[in-house]
Amino acid sequence: MQPVVEAYAPDGFALWPVSETAPDRHLALSGELTPLEVGTVLRYVVGCNDIDPGNDGRPPRPADALGSFLHGLLTFDSLFAAGGLKVTDTATGVVFRPGCCNGLEEWRDWNQVFAVGGSACFGHDPSPCAERDGEIVRLTVDAQRIDSPVIDVPTVELRHLLAGVERDLAGFLALATDWAYRNLPRHAFPVISALIRVLDLPGPGDIHSGQPARLQLERGTASAP
Repeated sequence: MQPVVEAYAPDGFALWPVSETAPDRHLALSGELTPLEVGTVLRYVVGCNDIDPGNDGRPPRPADALGSFLHGLLTFDSLFAAGGLKVTDTATGVVFRPGCCNGLEEWRDWNQVFAVGGSACFGHDPSPCAERDGEIVRLTVDAQRIDSPVIDVPTVELRHLLAGVERDLAGFLALATDWAYRNLPRHAFPVISALIRVLDLPGPGDIHSGQPARLQLERGTASAP
């Protein structure tokens, strides 16, 4: 089980360094990403929220290109990051992917399946759903198909997998914190504060990641290298 965001070829993006391509449309988040991959994730998370202010009380966009691109991420109350959790059955090769309009920020909705008879759905086209049946959670790749592939996961194992997801997200946040202070020094603190909300993680003081990055974020100050 991996936390993923949707990522495509950057198409001339030049505000910070990014990877040229993204495999399998979904890019998995973890503490093992390269700086270029971290930049790619940030590019698409920011892009998901790059919407002009309307009658929503948000201030106008800044005039500079970087400030304008970051504006939605830094001003929206509710943030969105296209993606979710991807599950691969290594025995059968079946892959359960988040559907369209599903957001990574909703990854804790998976906890709904632990209730007796609990279920949760994760977007559409395809329409992936998870449903508890006794001590098994059945992951249906596309609930709109009668012949959809499925993955059966014991509830105990699913809890372990979700704990692993949280570790991966915390590891990515540690990388992203250092990356932001190196690449976006004037915007690093608000960008990482927004990213914490997107990832639905505890505050930086509670995350077991690299101490220098934590201390910088908690102080809200940093200098460019």
